[in-house]
Amino acid sequence: MTSSQDPPPQGDDPNTQWSQPPPYPQPPYKQPPSNQVLSIIGFVCAVVAVLFIPILFGLAGIVLGIVGHTRGEPLGKWAAVAAGVGMIIGIALGVILVSSMS
Repeated sequence: MTSSQDPPPQGDDPNTQWSQPPPYPQPPYKQPPSNQVLSIIGFVCAVVAVLFIPILFGLAGIVLGIVGHTRGEPLGKWAAVAAGVGMIIGIALGVILVSSMS
């Protein structure tokens, strides 16, 4: 028994439109900071390959650069290239040093 003063229940009136609250605004997409550890170690191996054991440190730097690149590090391919160049320069310096000593 409803009186004329009571408002009709929400679900009974077909003319009442239900509205949903507006969606929450989405935060802007932030790319997570990439971890460049493998690329940095690859660059260090490239520098060390110029002076000490170029085959070992050059190959280690190339591998670290390639692995870093496949994991999404932007400097990974450059670390691999730098390690390859460092290995070649280290081998050339070693050959020049050995040939000048004899």
